[in-house]
This record gives sequence, structure tokens and C-alpha cells, in this order.
Amino acid sequence: MRFETKVVHAGLRTDETGAVAPPIHLSTTFERDSASEPIGADTYIRESNPTQTQLENALAPLEGGEAALAFASGMAAGVTVIQSLAPGSHVILPDDAYFSYRAAFEEFFSRWGYSTSVVDMSDTANVRAAVTPKTKLIWMETPSNPLLKIVDIAAVCDIARKASAITLLDNTWATPALQRPLELGTDIALHSTTKYFGGHSDVMGGALMFAKKNDFFETCKHARSLMGGVPSPFNSWLVMRGIRTLACRMRVHSDNGMAVASGLEGHAALSQIHYPGLKSDPGHAIAKKQMSGFGGMMSLRVKGGRDAALKVVSRVKLFTRATSLGGTESLIEHRASSEGPSSRTPQDLLRLSIGLEHRDDLLADLKQAISS
Repeated sequence: MRFETKVVHAGLRTDETGAVAPPIHLSTTFERDSASEPIGADTYIRESNPTQTQLENALAPLEGGEAALAFASGMAAGVTVIQSLAPGSHVILPDDAYFSYRAAFEEFFSRWGYSTSVVDMSDTANVRAAVTPKTKLIWMETPSNPLLKIVDIAAVCDIARKASAITLLDNTWATPALQRPLELGTDIALHSTTKYFGGHSDVMGGALMFAKKNDFFETCKHARSLMGGVPSPFNSWLVMRGIRTLACRMRVHSDNGMAVASGLEGHAALSQIHYPGLKSDPGHAIAKKQMSGFGGMMSLRVKGGRDAALKVVSRVKLFTRATSLGGTESLIEHRASSEGPSSRTPQDLLRLSIGLEHRDDLLADLKQAISS
């Protein structure tokens, strides 16, 4: 079954009412029989809920996995994986990754006995050199946030297998519409479903898709239930609704992204465009090998540094000045300002989420903002 068909039909089932759209089960608790045995599959909302289960049944096949877990946020999903590792584990992280994950390791997990190595994963030799006997997890993000570095997924997975380490790939930016990390050997795919899965800037959620429904899956599931990082039924329903249009939305995001990046390439006011769809991008060859499209995320480096970058942000008329990504509307942000004082993002960098508007309008808006 092709991906476009999967997203429309994944997890769908018709109940006794015959309703085509799935219901929302808001109950926090579920009845037991006279012998105190559960009547159905659910007992308490922190452990499971029918709407959440339906979402998980929809998520797993999108990445080609055997099982999935839904969470209240992408951060909750990622943190659960770390909490499920054995004490004293060593984790290899990419040098360019979502800001809050790095902060979580620095501010919290270092206190809990975990050790980390942060490496530039665009060169797999760096990953191989960082492996120790205590390495239990190699965390990938490709394309990365915000520099859109590309990691050779299959090569890193080969290194991990030889070290008996788990691999996780944050696939939020590409989505399974454009990249299938589990098919390339990754054990776990991570998503902030707040972004492209939801698709409309109106829901927060996260997900883990597992290649195998194994002991580590069960450990993560138990940790989620115990620590409480579960999504609400309504948020589960909104993400499930967003999935139905994921394939067609990602096609337009990618087409628009390629058009904008190509249209701005070589602009006199820009020192660099980070977008793997451009042949000039250092990660293009690997990205072309493991992605079917290059997505709607890119970063621009503005000549003149921070002040010049902020002026561009102030001049846009069609782009919305806001953080996050993956909605129908195009967004622009000075990423270092969004991340705060501890940001390591270059001060001349603007991160763009290219939406579903007409590409010519988006390109015209950026050109006038950059050239003014």
C-alpha cells in the first residue's frame, strides 16, 4: 500500500454508529465488572484511552514500525527514551539538534548519571570515534535544526549495531512522507506531532514509532504511564485528523521549499542558504539518497550579522514572525532570539518554515524583505 493511501486509512475503524470520523473518548476512567476485572481494554487514562490507541494504530504503519506510543509533546517522547535507559548509559548526540533536547541533557540528565558525547554527525567517522563500551543510544536528527545538516542514517545504524546501541532519529522535519528511518535501520523514529503531523498550528503532541515491539518498547510504555507524559484525547484526535492530509501537504511544502531556496540562491544579501535540496548544499548527495523530497524547512544566513537579520524579519509582510513549524502558514524567526541567551545558533541565521501559500508570493515577500 502506498504512503498516500496509508495516511488516509491508517487507524480508521467504524464503530457501531457507522460514523466515518472517529469519536473522541473523553472518559478518564473505565468500568470494571463485578469481579473487578476490566470490561474493555482500558482502565485509566494515564495508561490508555481508546482515542489515543487509535492514533497509535495509525502512527506505527506510517514509519513501517511494529508499534507506536503517543505523548503530550515531542519533548515528552524524547525524554521518555532517555528515562528508559539503564543508569550510567552513554549517549551520542548531534552537535546541531533541537535546542530543548540539548538543554535537557545539560541541565537534568547529567545529574542522573548519564554521560554524553556531542559530535558533528555529518561525518560518520566522528560517531564511530565517540562510541564507548557504555554507549547505549545514538541520537540522530536529519535534517537538523536549524542548520539542516544531513546524517547518513544507514551508516550510523551500522556503527550502532556493532556497538549494540539503540538508534533514535528525530524525523520531525522530514516526516515519513519524505524519509523512512526505520527502513534504513533505525530502531526508533521520534516526532513532534505538534508540527507536520498536526499540520495546522493548533495541537501539541509527540510520538515514538518502534521498528520492533520489543522489551525496550515495553520499558518506554511503562515509563510514559508512570511519569504521565500522555496526550489528551482531544489532542490525539487532532493529530489523527492531521495525518489524513500529511502526504499532500508535504508535497506542497517540499515544492514550495525548493522553489524558495532556488529563487534565493546567490542573492547578494545572503551568505548561505541551508537547504539540502540545493546541489550546492554539503549534505545534498546523502539527502537525495535517503529522502524522496527535501521538505519545507530552511535557514538563511544574512550578511551583516544579527542586526541585518533582524531587519529582514521586521520587513516581511506575508510570513508570520513566530517560532515552531509545519503549519499551513509560512513562518520566519530569528532563531537565536527564540532560543534565548544560551543559544548557540549563529546570530545571522533566520529559520523559515515554508507553508502552503503560492511559492511566487512567498519568494516575492522574502526578496523585498532581504533587498530593502
